[in-house]
Order: sequence, then C-alpha cells, then structure tokens
Amino acid sequence: MAINLNNSNVATRENRIGSITGYIGSLKDLATQSECGTLKGCSRCFSQSSSCLSGCALGQLGAIRDIAIIHHGPAGCSVAAAGTYYIDKVMAKKRGVTNKTVYIGTDMNENDTIFGSTEKLRQIILEVNKRYSPKAIFVSSSCATGIIGEDIDSIVDEVKEEIDVPVVAVHCEGFKSRIWATGFDIADHAVLQSIVQPPREGVKTNKINFKNFFESARPEIIEMFKNFDLEPQFLYCNSTVEELSHLSEALATTCICGTLGNYIGNALEEKYGVPYVRSINQCGITGFETWLREIGKVTGRSEKIEKYIEEQRAIYIPKIEEVKKQLKGLRAVLGMGPGYTFEVSRVLNELGIEVVWALAWHYDKKYENGDVPPSMKYLLDNDIDFEASVSDQQNYEVMNVLHKYQPDLYLSRHPGSTVWAIKNGTPAVYVADEYMIFGYKHTLDFAYSILDSINNRSFEKNLAKRTKLPYTDWWYKQNVGEFMVQDKA
Repeated sequence: MAINLNNSNVATRENRIGSITGYIGSLKDLATQSECGTLKGCSRCFSQSSSCLSGCALGQLGAIRDIAIIHHGPAGCSVAAAGTYYIDKVMAKKRGVTNKTVYIGTDMNENDTIFGSTEKLRQIILEVNKRYSPKAIFVSSSCATGIIGEDIDSIVDEVKEEIDVPVVAVHCEGFKSRIWATGFDIADHAVLQSIVQPPREGVKTNKINFKNFFESARPEIIEMFKNFDLEPQFLYCNSTVEELSHLSEALATTCICGTLGNYIGNALEEKYGVPYVRSINQCGITGFETWLREIGKVTGRSEKIEKYIEEQRAIYIPKIEEVKKQLKGLRAVLGMGPGYTFEVSRVLNELGIEVVWALAWHYDKKYENGDVPPSMKYLLDNDIDFEASVSDQQNYEVMNVLHKYQPDLYLSRHPGSTVWAIKNGTPAVYVADEYMIFGYKHTLDFAYSILDSINNRSFEKNLAKRTKLPYTDWWYKQNVGEFMVQDKA
C-alpha cells in the first residue's frame, strides 16, 4: 500500500493492513487464513481492558530530545504525560544526555468543547515555542477534539509561518482504532512528514536505522555492529531532531519488533529506497542469525557477519544445549503483542518447551508491503502449530486458559496479566525488556530465568493460597471462544 505523507492523518491498522483484535483457533488456521486473505476478526460481547493508541503515539514522540508535545484535550487526557515524562528523563540520564522535551496539555473545558478552542490552541503553540524553544512541535488531537471536529491542521498550517522549527499535527484520537499499536504508526507518520528530509546529494554513511523502545542494549549493539563497520541510529529514545532528519541516508532500517517498526521501515524504503530488513526478529538463536544474515545481505557485509556468527556459536551454543536438557517437556502459555507472541513462541520451541496456547494482544494480517508477518510465515513453513487467540489484553480470557491448561509457565509483556497468573499459582516470567532474548547471550540468560522460575515456586504457591480471585467455577468451565461473536461489519 502506498504511504501518503501529504496527509497528516494515517489510516488505522484495521483499514490499512487488516489487523484484528479477536480470534480463537489454531496457529496454523490463523496463519493460513492470513496468507490466503480470508481472515476475519471477531468482536466481544464483553471487554475488560485495553490500551489507548494516543499513549503509544505520544510516548514514542516524547522520547525524542528537546521537542514539545501539545496534547489538545481535557486535563484528564494528559495523564499519560507523567509516565512518559518520567521514563524519558530516566532514559536520558542513563544515556548521559539531557532531554528538555516538554509535554503540554491545553486543558479543554466545557465551553471549549461546545464552541471550539482553535484560537486558544494557536496561542498555546506560539507561547510554547517562545518559552521553551523546542527543536520541533507536535500538536496532537484527543478524543474530545476528534468528536467536535476541531481543525488542528489549519492552526498548524497558520503557525508554521511564524515558527522556524517543524510543527506537525498528530491525529491520535483514542477511539480512532481498537488497535493501540496504530499509535506507533501515527508517531512514525508525524516524524516522516515533518522531520525526515530527502538524502543529501553525495552523502554516504554506514548508519543503520534501528527502531526500538528504550535502547537498553545500546552499548552492546554498538560494539557488535563495529565488527561489521556499521553504526546503529536508535529510534526514537534519546534521538535528536537533527539525527532523525537524516534517516533517509541510512544503509538500511531494522527494528526490535515488527509491530513497532514496520510502518517507518516500509515508508523509508518506499520513499527513499532505504532497504527494510524483513526477517524474523532477533529473539533466540535462529532469529538472531537470520536477522544478522539479512543485514549482511542488504549492506554487503555477509562475510564479516558469518565470521561473527561462527565465533559466537562456539561460545554459547554448548551452554544453551546444556540448559535445554532441563527445560525439555515444560508446557507454557504466553500473552504478548503480536511482534513478540509469535517470535517468543518460536524461541520456546527452540528450547524444547511446548507452547500449549499463545495469546496475541492484536494480530496484523499483512504488513504494508503485502507480506504475511515473517514470524507467522516462519511458524507456518516449519510446521509449528498450537492453539492461539487474539485477546486484546483481556485478563479474564487469560485466566480461563491458564485454569484449563495448568501450564508450567506463563510469559507476558503485560505486567497486569503476569500478576494475575501469579495469583493463580502459575510461575510467570515478565518479558519487560525488549532485549531480554536478544542474541546468544540473552537467549542463554532467558533460559536460566525460566529455569529459576520453575525451580522456585514458593512465592506463587503462597500467594495463590491467600488470594481470592473474582473468577467463579462457572467461568472456568466456559469455552473462552463463546464470549466472542463473529463481527458482521
């Protein structure tokens, strides 16, 4: 699908790439329907929880250094600023840089929602520019501004004449999409539209754009890439506007998570010819080696990468094979975003752990280039199958699955569902760090983390004995699939 950077709005994942938030069946059925184009989503007659896409969009943009975010909405809409502000300051301090980014709420009141407040927004933009001198200004909508049809685009176009830094409208109304990951695409679209510039004539770099969340493995990856004469440019945590303006000059783009990076990767390839590394991600041995080899192919560094792989395998493979003996036969359930669910499932399979059920918070049928996500294609090609559902962070469905299968282990990238699993007496591993299973060393560490969780279950057992859960025996006897109905829309 062609990416239109002339429009400040970006289509939702549902409309753009056929993403869904409800499904129950087998992995093979889900993958097969995705590949042949027959997949249809389901809707729930009851929904317990989800996330807001504006948090994903503004959280990504807020990580850029020395910019301003103006969230045009009621005070309650700006509550996400506290978490975003804190995380970004911590990440900057850890990196040893200063981040002067500010997050401003326009505090819309009842009068504003009835009569509009575009003039107030205009004055706020000018005052923010005068007071903070940001390197760029992102003006975001909210549910309230979306409902009343506030024209933030016109205001942004007007103030551009008076401000000498990029100013861009960010359309991230929370009700816009059921899929919170649409917010990642909205943030990418805003950066591509307002900051990224065409490549300068005659400029050649050895940079590779690396889209990630919090760059926790930054020093390690920089050192690794030195072996290949490559320099990673991490997005967006602690990036500067100047750095982002030159993304079009990179040798390639890659990402830590396909859900997070597919929009900007495909857009840079389509608009500027920067190759997007499409492979299973770096989790586990197979993923890491596949990813490195694809980077070698698109950057012309295959020989150096093969040498590195050979050296690392000699160090870590014997250790990983030894710990696998203790993991073989374990049964696991996992619940994560789709960029990790089907990647971590593959890693568990590599370690000899049986996946009995996998929950994805949403599912992308196809990416912008029309291909099935690489993680699903790999599982399909390698005849790996298990029961799966798309559950949008619905803890009541997670608890039903855990009660039915009684797995040895539950893994999640959502802290809330991890806590509920522990209350149920199930050992849980919170895969919080995006680099927790990155490459050889971290795959080995991940295997040991699983082993520790299995061998020491006293906390889970004691907590389960003392916790009264809200779920009745009636719910545990239900088929979770009966609480989804086929979407007729």
